[in-house]
Amino acid sequence: MDLPKRPERFYLPDDLKITAWADIESFLIELDERKISNVQELKKWLKDVSEVEAVLEEDQAWRYIKMSINTSNQELRDAYTFFVSEIQPKLAPFSHRFDEKLVNSPFKNELGKDFEIPLKKAQKNIEVFCEENIPLISKLQNKAQEFGAINGAMEVEVNGENVTMQKASSLLKDTNSAFRKEVFEKIASVRLENADKLDNLFDSLIKDRHQLALNAGFQNYRDYMFAAMQRFDYAPEDCFEFHKSVEEEIVPLIEQLAVIRKEKLGVESLKPYDLAVDPENLPPLKPFEGGKQLVEKTVNAFNRLDPYFGECISTMNKMGHLDLESKKGKAPGGYNYPLYEIGVPFIFMNAVGTVRDLVTMVHEGGHAIHSFLSRELPLTSFKSLTSEVAELASMSMELISLDKWDEFFEDEKELKRAQIEHLEDVLQTLPWIALIDKFQHWIYENPEHTATERKAKWLEFHKRLSPKTVSWEGYEEQREIMWQKQLHLFEVPFYYIEYGMAQLGAIAIYRNYKKDPKKAISNYKNALALGYTKPIGEIYAEANIEFNFSKPYIKELVSFIQNELKRA
Repeated sequence: MDLPKRPERFYLPDDLKITAWADIESFLIELDERKISNVQELKKWLKDVSEVEAVLEEDQAWRYIKMSINTSNQELRDAYTFFVSEIQPKLAPFSHRFDEKLVNSPFKNELGKDFEIPLKKAQKNIEVFCEENIPLISKLQNKAQEFGAINGAMEVEVNGENVTMQKASSLLKDTNSAFRKEVFEKIASVRLENADKLDNLFDSLIKDRHQLALNAGFQNYRDYMFAAMQRFDYAPEDCFEFHKSVEEEIVPLIEQLAVIRKEKLGVESLKPYDLAVDPENLPPLKPFEGGKQLVEKTVNAFNRLDPYFGECISTMNKMGHLDLESKKGKAPGGYNYPLYEIGVPFIFMNAVGTVRDLVTMVHEGGHAIHSFLSRELPLTSFKSLTSEVAELASMSMELISLDKWDEFFEDEKELKRAQIEHLEDVLQTLPWIALIDKFQHWIYENPEHTATERKAKWLEFHKRLSPKTVSWEGYEEQREIMWQKQLHLFEVPFYYIEYGMAQLGAIAIYRNYKKDPKKAISNYKNALALGYTKPIGEIYAEANIEFNFSKPYIKELVSFIQNELKRA
């Protein structure tokens, strides 16, 4: 694969640099005022709008990426703040008028079926738009970044060395119980020290988000977000069904796994610091050393799965679109950031050499491959994916790559350990997803709640959606604030249930892969190549799976994973 280059621009200047609003204002005015006399002119206008969207989104993306890599650099934070404070607020009215121009065009029905999703998106955008909210949205975006700064500054002292929270968490796999307990308590202490700060930040976010919803004519922020996130294919009631199905079908299995873990570890009481260590008390697996080896092994594994997959990661590496290792001042978490103009995304991670890092790499690699497969679609809107489809790409890659993890583990026993650990994690993740989503619904249905009431409700939900075998005695305060570590609650509210829906889809793809690997990968690629040009159900159908989160379907898929665990 030749290194991709930025495509030729047909509307904006090739040397455009955005240092002030004036740099782009005239182009937006022209697009706003342009007369459209037929469907061909409407398509040309859409193409020009798409080019502007791609350039602006990529400009913002690089500002966010650079800030994430070094949260302590004030210049980088200022560059990002400039965009969301000075560019986005002025851009919003134009975006709204562009949506109206499309929806009100007498030629829209001549665009064809391929434009069904962009039209629906535009209609939803109009529904949620409120000029009064423009500065409030900018304020919220800036405020949400405080979470990354607070977390990026958290450190734990271990054996005389200050380490990041990510690095400290990896030490909970150590076989020495006393050491794990010490590290866990140090992590807990740091989180408790920052709990009030994060509570206050969250209170402020809730207040502004609720006001945002009221301004736009919605009863609460949850309803606003369902419209803003353009959830055409399901409603809150479907999420409630997911919560209930997971509680009834999966939590009992998680309880069984906890009981088995307790017996294998031979402990009187299973503590939260006993949940990451190998149940056979074997030392932590070390799938790779450093970012360079992580890339090499991922490329090798992906090449064996499908040569195209390996080429994608190699291309990103050659272009400097990977920043993988954990370091001081780096924002927490990991992401694949699509870059819509050049079409080659960026992967950001905090790798410290764990199996979790391996999973994150193949997860974000799935997102990246999705970007490559959809990069030739003609409009930015087609590449701007709904999360239920985006996460299907990443979570499926975690599972279909499992039999290629021998690139990371030469020893067969270690390979089996890693595979079993991941399959169990697939099951254990679903209750956490349901928990976070259920918590969010309550938060925004009850925006006047206090921090104390929030802790109590979290505790109630956590007890229902986590194994009772785990004893939190002595760590009650830590349990009450566990939700504070979830980035999504602070930075991208309501973006989490998609992981659960996509996880079910990923299990279905994996089931197909086990029957016929070649056909399953072909279906997977065909589905991803659609971008967001079809409804979610049709994209899932292209992958030969269902978009379904009912109790019977969950039971069926979980039964498949149980059988895979028995075979492992």
